[in-house]
Amino acid sequence: MNPGKRALVTGGSGGIGAAICRRLARDGVHVYIHARQGIAAADTLAAEIASAGGSASAVHFDVTDPQETRQAVSALPGPIQILVNNAGIHDDAVLPGMRPDQWHRVIDVSVNGFFNVTQPLLLPMIRARWGRIINISSVSALIGNKGQTNYAAAKGALNSATKALALELATRGVTVNAVAPGIIATPMSEALFDPADIKRLVPRARAGTAEEVANTVGFLASEEASYITAQILSVNGGMA
Repeated sequence: MNPGKRALVTGGSGGIGAAICRRLARDGVHVYIHARQGIAAADTLAAEIASAGGSASAVHFDVTDPQETRQAVSALPGPIQILVNNAGIHDDAVLPGMRPDQWHRVIDVSVNGFFNVTQPLLLPMIRARWGRIINISSVSALIGNKGQTNYAAAKGALNSATKALALELATRGVTVNAVAPGIIATPMSEALFDPADIKRLVPRARAGTAEEVANTVGFLASEEASYITAQILSVNGGMA
């Protein structure tokens, strides 16, 4: 439980992001639900959380815009103690046919977005000597996936940044970890994988749920995880 703390969840209006927001709110955290395009969904989710007795509000900015992001996070009331870097996009194509914009956009959201959001929030965490940074990676960064060289590269960079930043902050009371989901039952994955593919690819023979990812994030954000840092935790049914 983290009563009274504040969390920012980027990409919080999507399937996994929404589940993370709900979990943190149940743990007593005020959640800032970030969205860029899913503004209406973020507002709806904030209202849903509030009606269930939690505390949440929506925030809107483009994580790939450094100035806009810095202004937005600086305007949040009070310091952020829990940061979940969940924003990310797919734009799949095999590399021989991949356009430069497909490569750069995927890298921009996951990697540059991580820097743009995280960097302005670090000094308050360091001064308070308490913080939780949780980056949402992917099984694609661990084992690769055809047609996702850009996505695997972006999430692999995020894994490496997780480990390096964790070392920088280890003595300051701030932990930095990543969660690497596999095939999770969301509208996006349902369009990509049929049930036969899932049984073939996943040792557990089923897709995971967004709540299973969110439960891992909730644990890493808690006091119980204070001695866990620089880790990549897989939530993928045994794929890696």
